[in-house]
Amino acid sequence: MPGNCAIDSEGRLWIATDGNSKKATGRTDWLFAMETEGELRGRSRLFFRVPVGAEMCGPMFTPDGKTVFLSVQHPGEKGADGKPGRFDNPPTRWPDFADGMPPRPSVVVIAKEDGGLIGA
Repeated sequence: MPGNCAIDSEGRLWIATDGNSKKATGRTDWLFAMETEGELRGRSRLFFRVPVGAEMCGPMFTPDGKTVFLSVQHPGEKGADGKPGRFDNPPTRWPDFADGMPPRPSVVVIAKEDGGLIGA
């Protein structure tokens, strides 16, 4: 269920899913990296997974390929059972994970600790 795609500075195809659900596929939405050249061409690798009920959106890379930005939309909208989340008992408390805090959409920024290329 691809929703968004991007190509990084190394030519990898990045696929953000939209529409996965525990009910539909048994999974949440994910971001995959896929090599487009060489021996691993066509092989996808899981890179990031959003919380239950959320949608993965983006991704966007910095020109140097060392940082990726992702949007996590409507986390907690639905639970693993497919039923709507409730304010008083959401299926996730992303991104704070604190009691009493509702789930909130977020922009996630990912970079390697060593400053290397994302996906390499």
